[in-house]
Amino acid sequence: MGVFSKGSYEKLQTCDPRLVVIFEEVVKHFDCTVVCGHRGEAEQESSYIMGKSEKQWPDSKHNKMPSLAVDVVPYPIDWNDYKRMYYFGGYVKRVAEEHGIALRWGGDWDSDTQILDQKFNDLPHFELVEANPNG
Repeated sequence: MGVFSKGSYEKLQTCDPRLVVIFEEVVKHFDCTVVCGHRGEAEQESSYIMGKSEKQWPDSKHNKMPSLAVDVVPYPIDWNDYKRMYYFGGYVKRVAEEHGIALRWGGDWDSDTQILDQKFNDLPHFELVEANPNG
């Protein structure tokens, strides 16, 4: 595999360095495309209205700078190949674990490995899990 396209690389550079580390490793072994890194207000509101996000501006982790979330899909993109997206999600989670980075995936929000209990599937979405400052 190898490297990201220029467009994917530019989107990834809007993300937290920990996400960059994860996906620079992932792309070496699993070809993928960065669909979205940081989102501005208009893009976030559009995503919310279209049902692609449950969060309005500025409440999404995509709205931070650098972004604490990234949307990445296997390449070539086939939005209907859910099995491949689930496989990819597991692969990404494993790479994050190997790097000691806590990552939440939109195909298993509660990270219980049960994928049928999700109320909102966002298979391209990966976000950093921040430690709770209160405990």
